[in-house]
Parts: sequence; C-alpha cells; structure tokens
Amino acid sequence: MADEELEAIRRQRMAELQTKHADASNNQQGEEAKQRETEMRNSILAQVLDQSARARLSNLALVKPEKANAVENYLIQMARFGKLGGKITESGLIEILEKVSQQTEKKTTVTFNRRKVMDSDDEDDY
Repeated sequence: MADEELEAIRRQRMAELQTKHADASNNQQGEEAKQRETEMRNSILAQVLDQSARARLSNLALVKPEKANAVENYLIQMARFGKLGGKITESGLIEILEKVSQQTEKKTTVTFNRRKVMDSDDEDDY
C-alpha cells in the first residue's frame, strides 16, 4: 500500500516538474523571439536613419514610447516596401513625426451644460 502511494506521489511530482520545465522553456523561447525582433527592428532603423535622427527618435522614446513605437513601425514598413530613397535625416524625421502627430491628434471638446434652476428670464415676459 505504501509503495503504491509513494509511486503515485512520484508520478505526480514528475508531472509537476515536467510542466514547470516546459513553461520555463516556453518563456525562454518567447524572450529569445522578442529579443530577436528587437534586434531586427534596431538593425533596420540603423540602416534607415542617420545618427542625429536616431538620437531624436531615442529621445522621443523616453518621453512618449507609444508615439516612438508608431514612428518606428511606420519607418520599418516604408523600408520593407522600398519607399525610402536613402537615410532619413533629422529634418525628415521631424516631418514624419508631424504627420504621425496629425494622424493621432486627439480633439478635445468642452461643452457647458448650464442648469436652469429658478430661471428669472421666463417670469419677465409677462
């Protein structure tokens, strides 16, 4: 009886260890894939942008990571389709940033809802 229980516990423990090992390897593969993608993005951007434009984009990434990511995606897409003639200078990057800003610009509207409590204007009409 004790041998059967011991064997069941061993099998259960072995299954737990195997699932932990599989999860660890999946996490490691995911991290490696993410790292490869980051390296690929950086290499494409290094080919497309000159030094001053890369510096401006990295500064933008510190302040507004979403906007910098959108610009990076735009530049990578343009490079993949061959629409970029040469390296983009800082002034060219500024133009691209303005385009992206116009596309993602949020319009804010303010509306005033005035309450009409004991409005004396209605009474003056008589």
